[in-house]
Amino acid sequence: MHSRSISRLLSQHGGSPLADLPPIFLAPSLQFPLIHNLSQCSRFSTTSPGLARHRKDDLSRQRGVSAIHRTGPRFRLSVHKYPLPTPAPDPKVLREPSSKHGLWGFFGEDRQAVMTPEDEYAHGRSWTIDELRNKSWEDLHCLWWVCAKERNKIATSQTERLRLKAGYGDFESQNRDKTVFKTQQAIKMVLRERWHAWSDARELFSNGYRPTPEEEVMEDEFQEGTNGEAQTSDAGDASPQQTEKPAHST
Repeated sequence: MHSRSISRLLSQHGGSPLADLPPIFLAPSLQFPLIHNLSQCSRFSTTSPGLARHRKDDLSRQRGVSAIHRTGPRFRLSVHKYPLPTPAPDPKVLREPSSKHGLWGFFGEDRQAVMTPEDEYAHGRSWTIDELRNKSWEDLHCLWWVCAKERNKIATSQTERLRLKAGYGDFESQNRDKTVFKTQQAIKMVLRERWHAWSDARELFSNGYRPTPEEEVMEDEFQEGTNGEAQTSDAGDASPQQTEKPAHST
């Protein structure tokens, strides 16, 4: 067996001399098996190839369809299978905006989103606390919402000015807003004074205090004198130094 392997090796190398041959103790490793054992390799599937099922149809209807490569659908599509959709008419009719809409109150008299610096600066002073003490509850309520509406106008104009990057009118707008804000602070102060006065009167009444007839007469005379002074000042002995009026009136 060893000699047969060595002779086969010599025939492969073209009859090389014995000096090129390996040692004799390595001769068993040079044997070449004549019969290969087929049992050493195994298939992935134990099913024979003849029994394997072959499907001609593809289960994925979207295989091969690519929106990136614009391959289009795999199957032919007919445009007559479904009728073409018809546009539905819009039943809504555009209405003309009303000139008396409440949102116009957020704009100026000329209904412009941005007021000019001259219009922003054209305002009077704020109401003082002494002037507001003579006002009724209804007057204070109306004046408060007039100030709120005016501040909404200022905020609308300032927002639009920032969006347009106009670059003007910021100083006048801030000055006008501060004036209106001072009026609102004065209204709060007057209402706070009236609330404290009502709380003190309720506490006195709960403690058993009752005004005497003389005190009631004195209080009525004091109220009449106060109302007369207020009417005289409103009627106006305006001097040249008192030509400036409050920014908002009721």
